[in-house]
This record gives sequence, C-alpha cells and structure tokens, in this order.
Amino acid sequence: MQDEGGNGGRGDIGPAVPTGGMDQAFLALERELTVLLRRARAKSGEMARAVHPDLESAAYGLLARLDETGRLRATELAAYIGVGKATMSRQLRALEHLGLIAREPDPADGRAWLVHLTDEGRARFRAVRDARRVAYVRQLADWDRDEVAQLARLLHQLNRGADG
Repeated sequence: MQDEGGNGGRGDIGPAVPTGGMDQAFLALERELTVLLRRARAKSGEMARAVHPDLESAAYGLLARLDETGRLRATELAAYIGVGKATMSRQLRALEHLGLIAREPDPADGRAWLVHLTDEGRARFRAVRDARRVAYVRQLADWDRDEVAQLARLLHQLNRGADG
C-alpha cells in the first residue's frame, strides 16, 4: 500500500508534534480525513464539470444518489445529503435546467414531487462514475481485495455514524 496520506512517508500514524495528551490515533484520523476531504472536494468539482461544464461540484453527489435509488422526494434527498430544503431546491432547479434531472408528481402525495435522472443525466453521470472507478482500481492496484473491502466497510460505518 502506497503512502499518499500526507504523513511524510512515515509508516506509523503518530503525529509529528506533541499532542498535549490528545489520543494520537484521533489526531492521525483528523489529519488523514482532512487530506482526504480536501482532495475529494477538488475531485468532485472535476467530476461534476465532466458531467456538464456548468454543474456545481456539490450536485455530483445528488446525481450519484439518484442513480443509486431512482426516484426520490426532494426532502429525502436533502436529508441524505445533509442540506436544507432551500439549498436542495436551488440545486435541483439547476440540475433540471441542465436537463440532468426531471420532476414528476408523487402518486402517493399530490403535493410532493419525485426527482429522477433523465436518460441524458444518467448516461453522463455513469460515464464519469465508470472512469472514476477505473482510477480507483488503478490507484489501489497493489492493495489486497480484503483491504479495499475493509476500507469500504469502515467508511460506511463512519458515514452511518455521521447521520446521528
């Protein structure tokens, strides 16, 4: 496994500065998550622009969720992503304007709308997602498959814990 986590090539996870009693494992986690999230934000912007040049980077996650689930209410999408209704409404209007999503009345509740990817939105999103997965495979080529599965499991556990 290559060290690209920003710890200066050290094999250990301990910090380079005194911690003042803070658990070194949590400081290492904070440091590595900071690097990961910074890189993820930059990569998300690249992927969003690959889907459509006018797409905001934050909207890429909405497309991913809609591809995964199919039709969703805007409120469900907002809750999953962790944004308010006004932000979600603005992002969905932009996606609809770009022709990447469509809305339809919710048959279970005439006051609500369901949002879904258009055929064009799905095709564009999946092309970018597939290219990203190829990059992940290349980046993690010398990892054991069990390590990849463990990382996915731990990240899922971390994300699930962030909901509460």
